[in-house]
Amino acid sequence: MTSYLPSLLVPDTALSVAGLTGYIQALLEQDNQLRQIWVTGEVSSATQYRSGLFFTLQDPDAKAAINCVVWNSYLERLVALPAQGEQLIIMGRIHVHPQRGQYQLIVLQSLPAGEGLRALRYRQLRHRLEAEGLFDPGRKRPLPVHPKTVAVVTSPQAAAWGDIQRTLRRRYPGLHVLFSPALVQGDQAPASIVNAIQRVERDGRSSVLILSRGGGAIEDMACFNDERVVRAIANCSIPVIAGIGHQRDETLADLTADVCAHTPTAAAEQAVPLLADLHAEHQERVLALRDTMHYYLGAAQNRMQYLNHQLRKLQLDRKLQQEGQMLAWMRQRLIQSSLLQTQQARQHQQLLQQKLTTLDPRAVLKRGYAVVRQENGAIARSASSLTPGQNLQIQLGQGQLNVKITEILNPFPSA
Repeated sequence: MTSYLPSLLVPDTALSVAGLTGYIQALLEQDNQLRQIWVTGEVSSATQYRSGLFFTLQDPDAKAAINCVVWNSYLERLVALPAQGEQLIIMGRIHVHPQRGQYQLIVLQSLPAGEGLRALRYRQLRHRLEAEGLFDPGRKRPLPVHPKTVAVVTSPQAAAWGDIQRTLRRRYPGLHVLFSPALVQGDQAPASIVNAIQRVERDGRSSVLILSRGGGAIEDMACFNDERVVRAIANCSIPVIAGIGHQRDETLADLTADVCAHTPTAAAEQAVPLLADLHAEHQERVLALRDTMHYYLGAAQNRMQYLNHQLRKLQLDRKLQQEGQMLAWMRQRLIQSSLLQTQQARQHQQLLQQKLTTLDPRAVLKRGYAVVRQENGAIARSASSLTPGQNLQIQLGQGQLNVKITEILNPFPSA
């Protein structure tokens, strides 16, 4: 069969990456128009470093952005310093980084052009929601002291999810965590966050919700200033903790949430108490109850001694009988009151003891689980960290076993 495909002419030498980047650099940096060009846009973020001021200039409607830098030697020459939310007219030249294959605008002059569109929209939305009372401190709800289920809304790929899980396990073992995944960056993030919050409410088991993501650029936090997300937080039937990893600015989600923690770890710490603190409080209550019982029993004994002394002073049989009846009545009343208080205290103590028993690691062992320790006493958590021939100690619910590894099967979990 005859082939009609055109023949491909391969050059003797192909361009290297450095050669291609150098060619692009020469095209851009030697272009007369790009050596001194005026650009208008809104500053979305600005950071001062030792070498100069680095910021991002963007067009919010077109969703285009360019990285810019003002070296320290030019800062004093600028008419207007770049600041977040400002609309500027920038004059500069294009520079290409061969190592990274990126280009940026070296700023030589900056002129004010009014308030940025994104900043104006943010300010208008904030004032409107504030007028509705969505940020009012009076509508903030207290967090539950002992939540049984905590819901978490964040991205499953985010480091924030891992930080929250570790913090909750460390502070409150045995807590049930309901994970409702959502996108926390990009154009689809607001609708995804709203759907995740609504899933938690439909489930109905959670008593507090953590809305979280890690740190990032100001542009990455845009979804937390979306009106749909703000109203979903305000209308949520359970308290919401905002654990968004940033410290520079407050988002509208931070202002609306019942508690603002700024970091995922801090949000998890706000959601649950520390188990050690609960145990210490329980011990304090036991001691206080014991002291109270001793006080009332001592007072009752002193009262009985006083009444006996008064009885001994009476000579008439009638008076003696009356006082005896009164004493018997008061004694019976005191015994009943003491028994009731003792029974209530014992029931409360048994309830607290049951809670502590459910959290005891030995109770887990009695249900058929085991703890495997290495020779140095460290707990073996993964088969990949063990070797054949290694001696191990297995602790069961009753007794211990010493074993030796003969073979390791599937040391690495399947994806």
